[in-house]
Amino acid sequence: SALPFTGHGIWVYFLCLICTETQPPVTNLSVSVENLCTVTWTWNPPEGASPNCSLWYLSHFGNKQDKKITPETHRSEEVPLNERICLQVGSQCSTNESEKPSILVEKCISPPEGDPESAVTELQCVWHNLRYMKCTWLPGRNTSPDTNYTLYYWHSSLGQILQCENIYREDQHIACSFALTKVKDSNFDSSVQIMVKDNAGKIRPAFSIVPSSSHVKPDPPHIKSLSFQNGDLYVQWKNPQNFYSRCLSYQVEVNNTQAKTHDIFYVEEAKCQNSEFEGNLEGMICFMVPGVLPDTLNTVRIRVKTNKLCYEDDKLWSNWSQAMSIGQKANPTFYITTLLIIPVIVAAAIIVLLLYLKRLKIIIFPPIPDPGKIFKEMFGDQNDDTLHWKKYDIYEKQTKEETDSVVLIESLKRAAQ
Repeated sequence: SALPFTGHGIWVYFLCLICTETQPPVTNLSVSVENLCTVTWTWNPPEGASPNCSLWYLSHFGNKQDKKITPETHRSEEVPLNERICLQVGSQCSTNESEKPSILVEKCISPPEGDPESAVTELQCVWHNLRYMKCTWLPGRNTSPDTNYTLYYWHSSLGQILQCENIYREDQHIACSFALTKVKDSNFDSSVQIMVKDNAGKIRPAFSIVPSSSHVKPDPPHIKSLSFQNGDLYVQWKNPQNFYSRCLSYQVEVNNTQAKTHDIFYVEEAKCQNSEFEGNLEGMICFMVPGVLPDTLNTVRIRVKTNKLCYEDDKLWSNWSQAMSIGQKANPTFYITTLLIIPVIVAAAIIVLLLYLKRLKIIIFPPIPDPGKIFKEMFGDQNDDTLHWKKYDIYEKQTKEETDSVVLIESLKRAAQ
């Protein structure tokens, strides 16, 4: 049987009817853009809403993402204005998402004017060591090679939009760097809004939003000391400035050229708490590499990156630190001796080759007999040959006669004395 309504039950039932009642839509929904990428939607409460209803406003973008239910009659978002953006707003009497809201009112903001193919592409910005930000991009397809680009940036710590002055080229990319400093105790946590366009206004502007908790690339660390203790290698280094140790992860690379080994150790926590580490450990990071042979040459490098404990992005490694070596080097006497002996051997071989080049030539390429000369000697003119020998005999006789006469004169002189 049905239970009779009490006074309390009737009131609850009345409230339920109000809650399920659909409210009128909001009015005067408008949109505006501030700074570079700050979009603000504002609206007025619905007309004819129930006086017993505490109005809440449901808002989300056209794809039904980023849904919010708030009592405020405005909503601001940092949105890159490269595409059409639409916000839908409705009213309801509670924060229950299952409640049917009023008819949704939509307001859109159009993308900037210009040919989409003329906008720059691959616009990326990296925050280097929390000191300066470097943005790079490629020219658009439908752009002239001599286009002059301008980069504007803004964040909450600035009173106005600033222009990046240091624009330069890196191979095919165009880059621009501007100062953006953050120290450890700073509470800078806003995003950086970026816009790139040309001076003449012929290309379509391109926008980007860089959160302060991502796209951070630290400087490489500095290795302070290496030491061997109990068969292990102890490494001490100092982190780059502006970072807490808990916000960084590390990679330690150990190369042994003699054993031809290449080991990389991933380090999440590296605190100097071991008694084997000596000296002032304040601000120092330490790590023990096991199983490193002290009688060989070992080269160590370190790099760091941000981790998920403090930053959203953990993909940008720093450059490798300057390498430091420890251990015994190989004896260079053998290599030095080899370097000295090889040139001597080569020089001696060249000299021997030059001395015996003619003999080698004869051995390799022996002379070919001339048949004509042989027949000439056999059947040639005998008179000519006789005359040749006669001349030779006369020349020989003259030589002997002159020699004998000289000897004779000398003998006579000696006898006269």
